[in-house]
Amino acid sequence: MKQLVIAIDGYSSCGKSTTAKAVAAELGYAYIDTGAMYRAVTLYLLEHSIGFEELPRIEQALHDMTISFKRNRRTGRNELCLDGEIREDEIRQMRISNSVSEVSVIPAVRHAMVRQQQRMGRKRGIVMDGRDIGTTVFPDAEVKIFMTADTRTRALRRQEELAVKGEQVELEAIIDNLVKRDHLDSTRAESPLRRAADAVLLDTSHITIDEQVDFVLERVSAVLLATAAANSGHWAGSESVR
Repeated sequence: MKQLVIAIDGYSSCGKSTTAKAVAAELGYAYIDTGAMYRAVTLYLLEHSIGFEELPRIEQALHDMTISFKRNRRTGRNELCLDGEIREDEIRQMRISNSVSEVSVIPAVRHAMVRQQQRMGRKRGIVMDGRDIGTTVFPDAEVKIFMTADTRTRALRRQEELAVKGEQVELEAIIDNLVKRDHLDSTRAESPLRRAADAVLLDTSHITIDEQVDFVLERVSAVLLATAAANSGHWAGSESVR
């Protein structure tokens, strides 16, 4: 069976990562959370007291740091590693959420992350979620999904995620953060957040994660069937020529 590249883009806290992980597990594909990569860069810059305007230091940091993913055998999750150390919990903190969009607009950061993401996807059979996967990283991805949801629903989901990790944040603060990030992500010069022309829209405001996963898997099945039919027609045509 043909190995696909599945690009899931959209706004934060729409369920992208949860859906992408489940789809990857169902298909036996690799899963890459590109948002985690930008969060890791943000964490590194903050921990090393590198200002977001200090471009030479940022370029050196991008050269020095190592970002990878390690599969947790107990949970089955892919966890982000920064310089060989698992930092999954730290990159999800609110302080990182408050700064990650500012880091993501830096051209050197985007170029470095896109190159790494493209290397990760060369073997195909991958589900990648982020902001610019279907438009910049893999514009030729066979399956493109663009996820959205209303802001309050997204904020409530984010608040619950943070609470599970022991971080209590006021709902209004989260809404303000989401609105700010949406604006920065959508208006940045480098690879802005936008729906690719051939991406299927998925509004997750009022559906469950299982329904989101089923939606994507149905799209995958449709693409695989169409590909099989096209290949069948191609071979049939070749035989008739003979």
